[in-house]
Amino acid sequence: MPFINSKISVKMTEDQKDKIKTRLGEAITILGKSESWLMVGFEDNYCLYFKGQKSPKIAYVEVALYGRAPSSAYEKFTSEVCSILGEVLQIPADKVYVKYEEVSNWGWNGTNF
Repeated sequence: MPFINSKISVKMTEDQKDKIKTRLGEAITILGKSESWLMVGFEDNYCLYFKGQKSPKIAYVEVALYGRAPSSAYEKFTSEVCSILGEVLQIPADKVYVKYEEVSNWGWNGTNF
């Protein structure tokens, strides 16, 4: 079960959230996962500073993944996240940061995988 949570400095419309959620659902296959287990969250209008300055268009994306994926898959997924946020929210790729966390213990439905 992957979880993608995004802290985004711009206010998002419901349509933008839906577009990004859909595109992330398609892209998650890069990491060997499926949309059927994907959870996505947004924290928009989030105050983010970079290099001591408040950034008007910037995003921090956290990807928690049950298990592992190859380094090349992470590279490709980062590129896709940057493309998605650039196209939908006009956030430049050099203002998108992606953190990956490989999780070995994940609970769901009263038990663990």
